[in-house]
Amino acid sequence: MSSAQAAVAARIPGAAALGLLLPTGAAVVPATALADPGWTAQVLDARTPRHRPVDRRVVATVWWYSASSVLVTPPLAGLVTGIPLSARLADLTVALLPGYAPMAAVARGSGSPELAADLRTSLAAVIAVVSEAGGVRERPLWALAADSVANQLLALGRATGDVAAATACARPLAEAVGAPLPLPRYEDVGGARFTRRASCCLLYRLPGGALCTSCPRRPPEERRELLEQLARRW
Repeated sequence: MSSAQAAVAARIPGAAALGLLLPTGAAVVPATALADPGWTAQVLDARTPRHRPVDRRVVATVWWYSASSVLVTPPLAGLVTGIPLSARLADLTVALLPGYAPMAAVARGSGSPELAADLRTSLAAVIAVVSEAGGVRERPLWALAADSVANQLLALGRATGDVAAATACARPLAEAVGAPLPLPRYEDVGGARFTRRASCCLLYRLPGGALCTSCPRRPPEERRELLEQLARRW
């Protein structure tokens, strides 16, 4: 890990849980692997259940949701702490759980002054490959990336104790990245802030999966009731 990311992690309580520290003994790959068609196809092959048919599009969507969350975390953490970290694939290393599940990422060196441009380039490169390998349209993958940005900024804000400041970064960053990245959205329910999702990760389409609490597929009234219940537990 670079000294810059170590400094960022030191400022964020629970940095390991947020995916800012590589676990000891974890399998690691350069983030450029995620933009490699052969490697990505291999990942989707390995993650496709054998005991029952599952649409490859579903497998690709679920995997990209977790991968996008991990990829954006270092540069977003740098943004929140004021210590720039790179968003370039060539500067990132990703840790994987068994089954190729991304769990953490670290940046080598500090970020450039062109965070939005670097983030756009990295997201576009991986989205194009996941789209091709998974047979899924690119636009839903961009929506998932927007929700990952929103979620991670929210998580970083909760960790640092300033949700308002962290989530205020979401819209200007997305505007700078530009279309087709949707603008991240939030809603305050029961005194807590949540991401107002623009995408569905399709986890419910996997064996044993269920709709996420904030899934846009839920009726609005049901979603709000569930979020109110969650806010009360906090």
